[in-house]
Amino acid sequence: MKAVVMAGGEGTRLRPMTASMPKPLLPVVNKPIMEHVLKLLKRHGLTETVVTVQFLASLVKNYFGDGEELGMELTYAHEEKPLGTAGSVKNAEEALKDDAFLVISGDALTDFDLTDLIRFHRERGAMVTVCLTRVPNPLEFGITIVDEDGKVDRFLEKPTWGQVFSDTVNTGIYVMEPEVFDYVEPDKPVDWSGDVFPRLMKEGKPIYGYVAEGYWEDVGTHESYVQAQADVLEGKVDVERDGFEISPGVWVAEGAEVHPDAVLRGPLYIGDYAKVEAGAEIREHSVIGSNVVVKSGAFLHRAVVHDNVYVGPQSNLRGCVIGKNTDIMRASRIEDGAVVGDECFIGEESIVQGNVRIYPFKTIEAGAFVNTSVIWESRGQAHLFGARGVSGILDVEITPELAVRLAGAYATTLKKGSTVCTARDHSRGARALKRAIISALQASAIDVRDLENVPLPVARQQTARGSAGGIMIRTTTGVPDSVDIMFFDERGADLSQAGQRKLDRVYARQEYRRAFPGEIGDLSFPSSVYDSYTGSLLRAVDTTGIAESGLKVVVDASNGSAGLVLPSLLGRLGVDSLTINPGLDESRPTETAESRRAGLVRLGEIVASARAAFGVRFDPVGERISLVDEHGRIVEDDRALLVMLDLIAAERRSGRVALPVTTTRIAEQVAAYHGTQVEWTTTSPDDLTRVSGEDGTVFGGDGRGGFIVPEFSSVFDGAAAFVRLIGLVARTQLTLSQIDARIPRAHVSRRDLATPWAVKGLVMRTVVEAAGDRSVDTTDGVRVVESDGRWVMVLPDPAEAVTHLWAEGPDEASAQALLDEWAAVVDSAGH
Repeated sequence: MKAVVMAGGEGTRLRPMTASMPKPLLPVVNKPIMEHVLKLLKRHGLTETVVTVQFLASLVKNYFGDGEELGMELTYAHEEKPLGTAGSVKNAEEALKDDAFLVISGDALTDFDLTDLIRFHRERGAMVTVCLTRVPNPLEFGITIVDEDGKVDRFLEKPTWGQVFSDTVNTGIYVMEPEVFDYVEPDKPVDWSGDVFPRLMKEGKPIYGYVAEGYWEDVGTHESYVQAQADVLEGKVDVERDGFEISPGVWVAEGAEVHPDAVLRGPLYIGDYAKVEAGAEIREHSVIGSNVVVKSGAFLHRAVVHDNVYVGPQSNLRGCVIGKNTDIMRASRIEDGAVVGDECFIGEESIVQGNVRIYPFKTIEAGAFVNTSVIWESRGQAHLFGARGVSGILDVEITPELAVRLAGAYATTLKKGSTVCTARDHSRGARALKRAIISALQASAIDVRDLENVPLPVARQQTARGSAGGIMIRTTTGVPDSVDIMFFDERGADLSQAGQRKLDRVYARQEYRRAFPGEIGDLSFPSSVYDSYTGSLLRAVDTTGIAESGLKVVVDASNGSAGLVLPSLLGRLGVDSLTINPGLDESRPTETAESRRAGLVRLGEIVASARAAFGVRFDPVGERISLVDEHGRIVEDDRALLVMLDLIAAERRSGRVALPVTTTRIAEQVAAYHGTQVEWTTTSPDDLTRVSGEDGTVFGGDGRGGFIVPEFSSVFDGAAAFVRLIGLVARTQLTLSQIDARIPRAHVSRRDLATPWAVKGLVMRTVVEAAGDRSVDTTDGVRVVESDGRWVMVLPDPAEAVTHLWAEGPDEASAQALLDEWAAVVDSAGH
């Protein structure tokens, strides 16, 4: 006997899940409903099957093909327009006209005994046997009444409660003789129970009803879809589940990686190659799709998560459905009954209320509170650039495809035949992305000089030597699973705001330039990069007095690329040095704040025992440095800025120093004491770079370990700052602790507040209004200066739904009190 699987329904009640996927392909415990149906048919010997398709037909055909993988023979009958339940089967008449056949829906989950149904049909000599089942709420279904022998007395489609005279409903599973086709008009919408069966009954044809035992769920609503998953997990329905039951009710498929410290409370299912981190909690009736990542601290309960979803740390998913390829960022909350479509982006700390529908390809911004469905709005093109270039989680937000498009957009902003330098840190992710970027640049008629793994300052310096720009890929500081793609201009500095906007526009329009075959760019690998960098650094920076001083220093390369340039630099400086952690460690391309602190403590111990003048620790890409004094005490980054400023201003006695407006005003006192003046810049690194590159600037720094030595370059450079510092200490013959002791203490406090994008403008207006007649500085954000000299600064983040606050007072308590006062102002506007 052949079977017909009806797979043409749109499943409108299941949108947005069915907005981009036909209902029969909706996964139940990681297999399409229709796959469960086909496996049931095969179990009962019905291997020759015709599938009727209409809505998104190609997706069904592509998934199941000819059925060979399932050990079946599948053919397809395509409806050009909806023909009803009978019309679509009539459409397949040619394949079914020789023998009795079984009709079953491709989107109902069941484990009925089809063999017994067919036996019943043959024994009764029926023309049609309707498979019936008993349900507690028959309103959604067609009711059927049968006599003692099983003959159908009456049908009623979707009754009201006043018409309910039975709990026996039509499941849409039929066994039929080919003569029924005589009662179905071709190419017209015709239904079995509404049109054909009443005619057959009128003519006295044998229609029987078989009441089946077992499980049946018409997956027609979101509630029934989530319930079907729970029923499979509870074992209420006899269907196949791939994988292994590692503990009672906890099913894990092949290749899944579940950390022993993850909390799993079954019944639940984790799909193949999914990854569940330590500290994640997955509770009853949750289904995790293939290749899903569940980060530490995430909580899921009755959540159905389709394939390739990223579930960020501290996120909370309850009773919801998440479509495939969606990213759910840190601390998001998705409530009971909510449905998120395919390929959406749910920003950090956002809340999606219960029963909200978010259609495919939508972006929910960070901090948003969504209490109505998001249907028509398109996926907004967020600004690509954050504080460190284009940043995001590797292979979630920053994929090779995105890298290729970004590089194509960047190339389009340059002239054909231009040269671009590419570089990376020592992580595998950066290496993979750089290869994609190089291909895209060459394909856009750009010549590439690939520096491979070099410190960030070396990449900048090499870019400034005749290239039109540069791209560096590095692991985000302190975030091992994220990367930054940094874009440089022809000076090796970060792309200006205008340059970023231009790149943003080309990327958003996707108008990339393509090269003709003869224009494909060259790829070269420059040699002697470190020697030329070291040579020009030592020529530019004053090193007098170092060789004679007998200074001893300890240098910590922190297993990063800074270690690649140090041998040639220290050798030519002629200083007594001890280098620690020089080798590259691919598994640690960045450091957390805790590991950096621990590294500085160890460095301090070595400096004290070696009786060195000071210790310096490089960050993994050689851009920033942290200092330890001769006693082994850590010099905090904000103090290190003042120490360096004091040394340089005392030696130069004139000129300007470039500092961001968030720096303590004690810097003004130190500079003025030595006859130099401060030029305040915005917090943007490219602004600091711009001012540092102007004539008369003798120093720049950001208070976070970033130092600019203008006589060598106008960008942050750890090695240049280190060489400059050795020269200064050698010539003053003062120790770092002595210099630190003569500088007054500063008390600057900082706080970040979550602020939805929609209210950022209102927040800033409220701050200006609250300032009243106090002095206001708008160099960057709004800085409000009190009459006693205390100040607070409020700055909206350009890339995240956050507002930053800084405050300075004569002591810690007064700075904190000022922060509290203005945080309340920001909060009042944000809510």
